[in-house]
Amino acid sequence: MKLADFDYDLPQEAIALAPASPRDAARLLDLQDNGLHDRHIRDLPNLLHSGDILVVNNTEVIPARLSGKRGEARISVTLHKRELAAGKSNVWRVFAKPAKKCRPDDVIIFGDDFAALVHGRGAGGDVELGFVHPDGLSPLDEVQILQGLETYGEMPLPPYIARPDGATKADADDYQTMFAAEQGAVAAPTAGLHFTDDLVAALAAKNIAIAPVTLHVGAGTFLPVTVDDIADHQMHSEWGHISAETAAMINQARQNGGRVIAVGTTSLRIMEACYAALGRLDEFSDETDIFITPGYKFRSIDMLLTNFHLPKSTLLMLVSALVGLAPIRDAYSHAIASGYRFFSYGDACLLPNNSAGVMPDDAGDGGRNA
Repeated sequence: MKLADFDYDLPQEAIALAPASPRDAARLLDLQDNGLHDRHIRDLPNLLHSGDILVVNNTEVIPARLSGKRGEARISVTLHKRELAAGKSNVWRVFAKPAKKCRPDDVIIFGDDFAALVHGRGAGGDVELGFVHPDGLSPLDEVQILQGLETYGEMPLPPYIARPDGATKADADDYQTMFAAEQGAVAAPTAGLHFTDDLVAALAAKNIAIAPVTLHVGAGTFLPVTVDDIADHQMHSEWGHISAETAAMINQARQNGGRVIAVGTTSLRIMEACYAALGRLDEFSDETDIFITPGYKFRSIDMLLTNFHLPKSTLLMLVSALVGLAPIRDAYSHAIASGYRFFSYGDACLLPNNSAGVMPDDAGDGGRNA
């Protein structure tokens, strides 16, 4: 399929610059029963059944955007992936501006006690940094790196949320879900931003369970697809985990006739990566660069709660694979005409898993798993 198949025109004013207040007041476009039903997130308990289970991403966004200096040159850095190899506990891959000023063995100073040594450039245009003490260049451990980020970093808001002076204090709370528990994401799992204590209580009263998985979302999620043939696109990998307890909860709910609803594409992708690796949902920890495009048959979920995604993005391809390209086009056209708010701080949609019934002409040639 071609990249142009996933393009649409979005008015600038449709991009949300702040979340709804309260969060569960956000609008919800419900695509169940082959319809387009205008609702709100707070209606979710009445749209689900007793015995259903919601799967949320419990990753915690770290203040991953840094501003530093290499000599007199100012360099902006956004972390996107921590290296997990042995002996590389202080190493992150980052997007740097200007990257051409990051030469091997250069030292970027972020603060009196926080710096990074440039190891080199990656094939994808990113930069590998090792976080060190500015004085002896001795490596920092994971705790020291997180402390440095808390002191000198700011929340890594996506580029479409305009903040000329940088992220605000409000963003530190707004760009974090109530489920955040495992530090490591550099972008929020935005469908989870809609949940509140009141909503969770209402779901529990309806006997709708919530189970956590972890996928540390990378900044690569905002990178545009630049190839004309989407089969040529290369995904950045992200680390995820499904606990034995969560796998048992999901499997038991399904065995009892409940439906599995992924809250966000990140929760969905780690579950589908697990199925791709194991052929079932079970305890799972690994990196994944799963790339889901029309033609893919989803095995882990019955429905997906997700925000509205960018034109020509891999996430728009994913939701098109789930319900079909034509229904997604209709849904997005309706949302734009009806004043829905788009992207990270915007509204959401509830999508059924129609992938088994998507016709080949609409579907393309399927996704790519890894």
